[in-house]
Amino acid sequence: MARAVTTQRKIVFTALAWIIGLAIFFPILWTILTSFKTEATAIADPPVFFNFDWTLENYRVVQERSDYMRYLWNSVALAVGSTLLGIIIAVPAAWSMAFVPAKRTKDILMWMLSTKMLPAVGVLYPIRLILINMGLLDSKTALIFILMMINLPIIIWMLYTYFREIPGEILEAARMDGATLKDEILYVLTPMAIPGIASTVLLNIILAWNEAFWTLTLTTVNAAPLTAFIASYSSPEGLFYAKLSAASTMAIAPILILGWFSQKQLVRGLTFGAVK
Repeated sequence: MARAVTTQRKIVFTALAWIIGLAIFFPILWTILTSFKTEATAIADPPVFFNFDWTLENYRVVQERSDYMRYLWNSVALAVGSTLLGIIIAVPAAWSMAFVPAKRTKDILMWMLSTKMLPAVGVLYPIRLILINMGLLDSKTALIFILMMINLPIIIWMLYTYFREIPGEILEAARMDGATLKDEILYVLTPMAIPGIASTVLLNIILAWNEAFWTLTLTTVNAAPLTAFIASYSSPEGLFYAKLSAASTMAIAPILILGWFSQKQLVRGLTFGAVK
């Protein structure tokens, strides 16, 4: 029998959830507020929260100093390109592991996941040398491939989990009706796994969007995304907190908008098959 939940307990849990949510969101809120302050107000002690003279000067300076749209386009190209390439590779891989498992399938899955434990700096030097020799340093093509390889284990693991929730009898019925392997994946499996694929796509876009180590070490000008745009406001002269906050707000705004419109789909995908 389901355990009864009292009104008082609901109120307590709701309040606790709001407190945790606000605590997580506070750094973002503080960054947004700081972007509208002057440099003097941004470093004031004690901190000033809302009672200050709001200004758009920081955004004007950022726009004059940097080509924001070029950085934004690079971030979009890297995040979307690496995610789509990863999905193309991961869907057949996850299908084979979920529906045609081999003796070592679970070992392979664990090995793929273990590659995420390797410090990125451990392979930086050879990758950088390879890109220099191939003439691909500071190239969006190279970064798309690298970001795809970094997130591929997560993509395969997530899709494998979702595919395991789909009854194998449905695919067997499709085969009996004459469906080829291509038809089975494209027209039977993929439509049924749309919530899982959507949440996987969203999560990996966010991971690629926020990637800083590789984008800062393998780019200079041509392929530099918004992470490099933000880092450019940390200079030897010091940190200009208000302008740095304005640049950060401009960088996180697109992903916040994407998350706002996609939150229902993400929650639905993450809970697909978990709640009956």
